[in-house]
Amino acid sequence: MSATEKSTEGEGEGEEGSQRVEAFLDILGRVPMGEVEGALTSCGVGPTAEAAEQVLKSTTCYERPKSAVRFFRWAKASVQLTPLAWNLLVDILGKAAMFDPMWDAVLSMSQEGGLLSVATFASMFASYCARGNFKEAAMAFDVMERHGVTPDAVALNSLLAAMCRRDGGGQAAWELFERYKTTVAPDADTFAILLEAWEKEGNVQRAKSTFGEMVVRVGWDASNMPAYDAFLSTLVRGDQFNEALKFLQVMRTKGCLPGLKFFANAIALVVRKGDHANAIAIWQIMVSDAGLVPNLPMYNAVIGLCSSVGNTDYAFQMLDEMPLNGVFADSDTYNSILEGLIKQRKARETEGFLAEMSKNEQLPSASNCAAAISLFSQEFNPSAAVDVWHCIVEHQITPAEESAKELIAGLLDFSRFAEVKKYTDQMLDMGIELPQPTIEKMKRAFYKAERHHTYDQIARRLKRR
Repeated sequence: MSATEKSTEGEGEGEEGSQRVEAFLDILGRVPMGEVEGALTSCGVGPTAEAAEQVLKSTTCYERPKSAVRFFRWAKASVQLTPLAWNLLVDILGKAAMFDPMWDAVLSMSQEGGLLSVATFASMFASYCARGNFKEAAMAFDVMERHGVTPDAVALNSLLAAMCRRDGGGQAAWELFERYKTTVAPDADTFAILLEAWEKEGNVQRAKSTFGEMVVRVGWDASNMPAYDAFLSTLVRGDQFNEALKFLQVMRTKGCLPGLKFFANAIALVVRKGDHANAIAIWQIMVSDAGLVPNLPMYNAVIGLCSSVGNTDYAFQMLDEMPLNGVFADSDTYNSILEGLIKQRKARETEGFLAEMSKNEQLPSASNCAAAISLFSQEFNPSAAVDVWHCIVEHQITPAEESAKELIAGLLDFSRFAEVKKYTDQMLDMGIELPQPTIEKMKRAFYKAERHHTYDQIARRLKRR
């Protein structure tokens, strides 16, 4: 943006200026295109350069481009319009695919002098490429110098980016790059744009060749993170994870690392594969070398993986680190660790962790409740199993059928008949259906202990279901 654009953009006209803009927009929105200039002239309000800019920025002008042209001509007859106003006109015409009038505006800007800029041509590139007119966009680039605008790397990047935003535009962008790279020196942004296109298209081979050329032409640059991100993400998406790790190690030695996007993709992949060793290695590079702060889904993914393979110590370490990074554990975080502890049959640690979850107002999942009750029963700790059931009842954790079955089975094993009766009544009050094998086990245990009367009370309630 030029100094003139900055100054006019920052100026305001207060309430009077707002009313002026509203009056112009009202005319443009309701008056037929052929009558716009007459209506503007007779409205009794004159234009200003600042008001013209505000009007041309409006949705109304983009929706009614021919009326916008009439307004521009009317305003230009009274005041000197800014380069930004001219650029807005070019953008309006281009977005409406009114390419001949767009070029007429560009020629007028060229003749008046000092109005054309790279921004003007960038708008034209975007309008052509949005409609897939890559050839016309390239022709606009070709004539830049003829109109007094240097076709530099910024201009080239604008054109490449416009092409790459269009599906399938990567090939056209590559061909253009190959054509101009000897006359317009590409910079880091040039390669980042191309690499992001190859990521979008999943073109691994083209990504490798582009990356290699980037290193030769612009070298290693830590600020060029988007390029590294896109390149490594392309490899990961292309099932070349080991190749990505090799490049990542090279980047590490150069002090040039990707951003959070790549690490998130890579971690998601290794977690899906259950690759615990590489998950930890990538995590360490991300946190220690790149200095990036993982988000909650990334923490949950790696904590879940560590817990599932038995590395709960590392999972606990990560849980403790989360608040230091401004990330706060949720139910998924706690339940993945709890599941790992239960899976490893660490009954004491499971009981302690359940207490910590309660203190932090985090509830165990229904499946973890059932598994914990089963573990405590098998490890001769029925009181802990009952505590889990109390948590289920208090917090209405559902579905509770599996937990109910496990609790009854465990209490029967410990011959705690009074509690079996108590909790069976409670379960029936809650509408829980006990499976037939559990009922039969209950009957055998009560009869064997000569507690027929107590079981008969339960049986009568079961019949009334």
